[in-house]
Amino acid sequence: MAVTTSPFASDVLPEGTVDVVVIGGGAAGLNGALMLARSRRSVVVIDSGSPRNAPAEAVHGFVVLDGTPPSEILRRGREQVRQYGGRVVSGEVASAESADPAKDGDLRFTVTLADGRSISARRVLVATGLKDVLPKVPGLAEHWGRSVVHCPYCHGWEVRDEPIGILATGAASVHHALLFRQLTEDLTYFTHGTLLDEDTRARFTARGIRIVDTPVQEVANHQDGTLAGVRLTDGQVVTRSVLAVATRMEARTEGLDGLKLPMQDLPDNMGRGFATGMAGTTEVPGVWVAGNATDLAAQVGASAAAGALAASHINAVLATADTDAALAAAQDETPTA
Repeated sequence: MAVTTSPFASDVLPEGTVDVVVIGGGAAGLNGALMLARSRRSVVVIDSGSPRNAPAEAVHGFVVLDGTPPSEILRRGREQVRQYGGRVVSGEVASAESADPAKDGDLRFTVTLADGRSISARRVLVATGLKDVLPKVPGLAEHWGRSVVHCPYCHGWEVRDEPIGILATGAASVHHALLFRQLTEDLTYFTHGTLLDEDTRARFTARGIRIVDTPVQEVANHQDGTLAGVRLTDGQVVTRSVLAVATRMEARTEGLDGLKLPMQDLPDNMGRGFATGMAGTTEVPGVWVAGNATDLAAQVGASAAAGALAASHINAVLATADTDAALAAAQDETPTA
């Protein structure tokens, strides 16, 4: 019988204080950890193992890795972090908060996992990603990441020339429709209770986009369970192979209340994420945020780049702190006349 080994099995939480704990093991978290480990920083990634893009067959729009399954990118990423001495540990964060400073005055944070394990770190990189909140339409969630998609750049080529439906969720869906119109000539816009002004209706008509104002009741399936279209409240079924939905995107904040990180809302109720400045800095000293947790629209490549940028900034800050501590120690050891 084959034995299935967890991708995290070889790594345990270290004792003592590490330089950086990374909360989240997606593209941003792993790339940040890679940069830190290559700078000979002690770094631990806490990964809950539930990436946003898990339902997708492949990652697209990321040069060189285009078409690679998300699970394979994560596997390679974990391997590469480990080869430079970083650790990737499976677990869900139950709490994260500031701790008493070190003797030299440097910052300290304590991150506790749901199973009771804890780790101390000098700095924290939050890379928890986000969750997509779908409209409450029966049957929609079952097709998420396959026949129900959200990003024309992530999935568009794969659904080109298919009969696509836009299930409107708000103002953002109008732009969504124009992007998907680039990919197919057979596009239907389901207003689903949202407002659509006359100017937009005229623009849609000019592009050959059909408009359906009758609300959607549920997703209709073929006998084999694949998506067949949508059933409207009047009983009519509109055949579609693909539905595109602009979801509400919410940063994953579980276990992070103790850090007291500020949040920010996107316009038109599109989502809510952590507020950050340059290189992922936050108003909380010692805490950075990278990837979809702060940039809700970032794809895999952009999230990875953000993780690298935040990590280089963290390393620079730690280098200064190390030098300050060394100088203070040297001055304490200098004999006085």
